[in-house]
Amino acid sequence: MNSLVFLCSQKVVADFDSLQDALGFLPKELYPVLFKAAFMDKRTLSLQLLVNTWPFPVLSFQKLLRKCQHCERALIREKPNKYCIQMVISGVPQPEPGPSQHWSRKGPQQRLQILDMTGLQDEGQGPESMSLWSRTVTLAKACLDISKQQGKWTSKPPGPPALPPVSVDVWVDLFVNSTSYGVLKDALQINSYNALRLRCRDFRAEELSIASTVGLLEFLDPVGVRQVDLRFNNLGLSGLRVVLPHLTKFTNLASLKLPYSNVDVRRLTVGMEGSLQYFANQLSRLRCLKELNLGSSRLSGKLRLLLGDLQSPLESLELAFCYLLPNDLAYLSQSLHTPALKKLDLSGNNLSDCLLQPFQGLLMEAAPTLLHLDIMECRMMDTHLNVLLPAICRCSRLRYLGVFGNPISAKGLKNLLHKTVGLLDLKLVIYPYPVDCYGDDLPWPPTSSNLLNGNVDEEKFFRVSNELQQMLLSANRADVTWTTNLCRHNSLDFFSL
Repeated sequence: MNSLVFLCSQKVVADFDSLQDALGFLPKELYPVLFKAAFMDKRTLSLQLLVNTWPFPVLSFQKLLRKCQHCERALIREKPNKYCIQMVISGVPQPEPGPSQHWSRKGPQQRLQILDMTGLQDEGQGPESMSLWSRTVTLAKACLDISKQQGKWTSKPPGPPALPPVSVDVWVDLFVNSTSYGVLKDALQINSYNALRLRCRDFRAEELSIASTVGLLEFLDPVGVRQVDLRFNNLGLSGLRVVLPHLTKFTNLASLKLPYSNVDVRRLTVGMEGSLQYFANQLSRLRCLKELNLGSSRLSGKLRLLLGDLQSPLESLELAFCYLLPNDLAYLSQSLHTPALKKLDLSGNNLSDCLLQPFQGLLMEAAPTLLHLDIMECRMMDTHLNVLLPAICRCSRLRYLGVFGNPISAKGLKNLLHKTVGLLDLKLVIYPYPVDCYGDDLPWPPTSSNLLNGNVDEEKFFRVSNELQQMLLSANRADVTWTTNLCRHNSLDFFSL
């Protein structure tokens, strides 16, 4: 239930003219609840005014839009409304011409120094929502527009541009591809002397050339970046050799994601051996690294080489579709990383054959700390799952389990639920459509492609789904979500564990 203060704030922000008249008399302590009320009710003009007159040094979305004593809705977890985002950006106090070509700000405008827009959901579905890519472009264009206004009001003597007396740092997560590369690069180039300066926390680039990727990395603040995510860039070992040295400047880099980098170590030439060793050496220079994603790189037999020189243990390791060998999992189970692992993704590796026993040993070692386990599309049938169940049940802190895309029967799923219902922290299970809910034309043993593209008997699946839900209710575990919906999986993040 919302508080009386919040309900009154909703009334105030609903009338823009009244808000404009009242702001000079309202205590500054009401600004946060007014901002949340305006954001929730999409009062865009009121939002713009509140940002423009913000009386504190920091305006943080994560702090303002979470659950609080006034409002139970955590807006930070919802799809961001594009009109609200646009008006917040336009509300950032603009540079104004002073009497001697200096900038001036009056009253509370002078206080806003940091606008923190990190943590918003990256969802662009719907006419009023705004994706991370769109936010990146909008912010970059805003920086360029302010720079042009700044240029109109200041004389330009020879030499580099002078630093503005007043500036606002906008902390954001950036997502760039080949389409948005140009505008983002232009905005980052003027960061040092612009009144509105982009500060990146998490950087994500897709389908960029090596030169473009390196060019953008060079403009990012060495201290502020905590995550770099480079995917679908077709880097290969030769490209990684160029990019990795530019990551070592990020002293607080905790997360590195390099999925779909087109790396295949199964047929190494002499030159590729050297590049792989160089890649491993550069990884070891990332002193704060806690999360590493090398998904869809074919790393057969090379985990020891790649991870053996890291100075501190990884807490999140994603090795989906990496064609791992038994010696890879044997090394991992004895490494410094396993006792610290919170998140492990081995999806797409064949755990039904020679990897089954090594994985069981790895799981036993990681059990005390593991919170998130993905073993999707691993060709596991009921018999393989039964072998792993004792180890899974030792993961007493497990919050998430993904077994989608495995050929498991309804009986196997019920057994999994029955055995894991005692894991009190387990809140989300992504399970596969049972193999006995498919048509008679399903090949045996089925591949992941067979399962993804096969015809499911919806009536049979409905019955099984209801039985699973009844089992949860009977065990007083209505707090657990069992679903085949992969969209649930996409919302999980290492930094939220």
